Amino acid sequence: MLGKRLNSFRYAFAGLKEMIRSQANAKIHLAFTFFVILAGFYFGLTANEWCLIVLAIAMVFAAEAFNTALENLTDLVSPGYHPLAGRAKDVAAAAVLLTAIGAAVTGLIVFLPKLLIFFGLN
Repeated sequence: MLGKRLNSFRYAFAGLKEMIRSQANAKIHLAFTFFVILAGFYFGLTANEWCLIVLAIAMVFAAEAFNTALENLTDLVSPGYHPLAGRAKDVAAAAVLLTAIGAAVTGLIVFLPKLLIFFGLN
């Protein structure tokens, strides 16, 4: 039983690694994640602010993972062009875009006041 649980984590981490390896946008999300975490430590985010940031990061990566899985599955079942396959991929990509926009807005809400103080504009 424990071996099966450990394997499920191994598979999940393998999927995460594959997503980051194969998806250019996932690499961009990872770079922004690194920058935001550094900024969070620099500005001393509160526990509530960290919760918002971590949730936003998790949502973007989860959406990217679902999008990647859907793209791979669509390519498997529809190797040739089909308009419905294209629409499915577009809608999945839109989900990533929406979560990324939401994460960016969350980042602005959390970091903008700190940046204004930092630059002496407040």
